[in-house]
Amino acid sequence: MARRLRASVRQYDGTAGFYVQSLTSGAGAAWNAKAHFPAASTLKLAIATAVLARHSGIPPPRSHVGGLLRQMITVSDDAAANALEVWLAGSTYAGSRQVNALMRSLGLVDSMMYGGYEVRSLSGPIPVGVDEPPAFGVGKYTTAWDMASLWRALWLASGGRGPLRQAQPGLSPAEARHLLWLTAHVSDTPKLDRAVATRRGVDVLHKAGWISHARHDTGLVFWRGGVFVAGVMTYRSWGIGLSSDVLAGRVAALSLGHFRR
Repeated sequence: MARRLRASVRQYDGTAGFYVQSLTSGAGAAWNAKAHFPAASTLKLAIATAVLARHSGIPPPRSHVGGLLRQMITVSDDAAANALEVWLAGSTYAGSRQVNALMRSLGLVDSMMYGGYEVRSLSGPIPVGVDEPPAFGVGKYTTAWDMASLWRALWLASGGRGPLRQAQPGLSPAEARHLLWLTAHVSDTPKLDRAVATRRGVDVLHKAGWISHARHDTGLVFWRGGVFVAGVMTYRSWGIGLSSDVLAGRVAALSLGHFRR
């Protein structure tokens, strides 16, 4: 599986990285998984986690926080993300520090939430490292490893277990399940779910991120025999496109085929 996945990623016309791990067996593969990529909207999952850890109970759907969470996760609304950072700590800058503190509490040190979003009109035995870091300027960044680790922590927290429950006792299992439920309703161009979501008995929970030169998807893939976490990140200084989504879908499909066997 590792050879096939790495071959697919290295054929990508740009810089890419991935991390995949079965959460039932622990087996998996990675390449360039600790390289920093522009985070785009992937860190909205961390914002949501920080908000739910701070909020008392699941916010009602029609409440201010509940509505913002739904908008930020399901349609990746930038204004909603900024408003939630302000709700967390009074400003987007202070809210970003809260999000960074949450990531650090999980030992995820290769991610940085840097202020708010510009609103426009629109580790185990799997070796991780930096193989081909993309060159980009200052701003939000994350890695395939960090985002996969956050997803794994959320999945465990939904059952009252794992590092997130220990580091953020304010996040209840019900709140973790609520966030996972929101990610099941993401409205986005197919990425990880591109080739597997149509298969019987397979469900994909994911949160993507994209800007003009970076395009990512991270999430959980469930089938009747188990679940695996996947993070696929791509960068191309001259512009990004559909090939990034195709790559994410291929990584998910190859992984599902292997784990099912």
